[in-house]
Amino acid sequence: MTSTSTSDSAAEQFAERLSATTLLRFATAGSVDDGKSTLVGRLLHDSKSVLTDQLEAVEHASRSRGQEAPDLALLTDGLRAEREQGITIDVAYRYFATPRRRFILADTPGHVQYTRNMVTGASTAELAVVLVDARNGVVEQTRRHAAVAALLRVPHVVLAVNKMDLVAYAEPVFAAIAEEFTAYAASLGVPGWGSGGNPQENWCTAIPISALAGDNVVEPSAHMDWYGGPTVLEYLETVPVSHDLANCPARFPVQYVIRPQSAEHPDYRGYAGQIASGVLRVGDPVTVLPSGRTSTIEGIDALGVGVGAATTVDIAWAPQSVTVRLADDIDISRGDLIAPTAHLPATTQDVEATVCHVADQPLTVGRRVLLRHTTRTVKAIVQDIPSRLTLDDLSQHPAPGQLVANDIGRVRIRTAEPLALDSYADSRHTGSFLLIDPADGTTLSAGMAGDAFAGPSDTAPADDEGWDF
Repeated sequence: MTSTSTSDSAAEQFAERLSATTLLRFATAGSVDDGKSTLVGRLLHDSKSVLTDQLEAVEHASRSRGQEAPDLALLTDGLRAEREQGITIDVAYRYFATPRRRFILADTPGHVQYTRNMVTGASTAELAVVLVDARNGVVEQTRRHAAVAALLRVPHVVLAVNKMDLVAYAEPVFAAIAEEFTAYAASLGVPGWGSGGNPQENWCTAIPISALAGDNVVEPSAHMDWYGGPTVLEYLETVPVSHDLANCPARFPVQYVIRPQSAEHPDYRGYAGQIASGVLRVGDPVTVLPSGRTSTIEGIDALGVGVGAATTVDIAWAPQSVTVRLADDIDISRGDLIAPTAHLPATTQDVEATVCHVADQPLTVGRRVLLRHTTRTVKAIVQDIPSRLTLDDLSQHPAPGQLVANDIGRVRIRTAEPLALDSYADSRHTGSFLLIDPADGTTLSAGMAGDAFAGPSDTAPADDEGWDF
């Protein structure tokens, strides 16, 4: 077995490699007609990530609409309704790469009624690009999307001040917008959120651009010699993506129990899943939640280099998918959580959280739902909705009674079984959950456990009388 010091060294070396990872997930946001789709199209076009037939299709569609130059926004606005209206409705995911990094991009809508789509796109993002029209400055939807990014603990934000060509590339216009946005970000309680919710410097980086003309998108602009910072693509290629292995306790949600019971492996019992955070080592004392039974990691099996082959390792880290073997036979099934005994999450049936309601049907007090947390799904009931958040000024609307589509509010939920739930401020993976309609499986709300950046004041808990669990 590898020594602890050697294991720590391996984890530290891997963390260093991850800090310059080859994959970045990012989302675009902003108000209507700020140029999000055009920026994405420009990124794809100028980074030579567009296939010839795709570009020809866009050029043909542009000519049919009477446009001389290709409308690069059509590279992402794939729905017919989006092309007809010239807006983005659904989240458009695009995959592209440069020699320095691979990207998964979520182009999100700008309309108020599609705020839930922005939440969907930004929930897994490590960076958000918030666009602002240089002619209009910071508007209501700009503040709304900045607040959502802060609420979701997105580690980095790029403020892309677009359409600088329409304000004569004036530096004072850019400076005033950047200052206003920074002041609003400060009111959200950030300069930033690092991995796991830890504060970091320079949460927001402002870049003046013209997506239509290509200024400071991929190539530096010849019209803004007063700006000495990176282009959008340069920043995306170099921004550090910290997985912070050292400060995140290990969390291993069990997805599947492997019992081959074959002649070759008559007594094999392994627990397969993806490590949500932290590091697992052979010999670590662990606790299985919610049962509370304890054991020691006897072995870790990871996918080997051969097809279907597996190799035994002494250490594994997030986000690897592995099979963990324990020294003791314990009743473990899908939905259980294996965590280090010294750093356990709280186990509770009373969940206080901020949720973004994404369904058309409202979420009401007394509503019976399913709560899905990692690989575990339990019955639950909405006990109380203390407040609804007004993102325009971050004020709280008390006792709204219900949440409708695109609302963000505080909820209290009682679950039928205990959950091993971290605070979302500590872990975006094990601090998040979904509320699901038990009748048809529709997703109702996306939840973030614990206090939000602008959580309401505590009120007395609702009466539990009459509950059947």
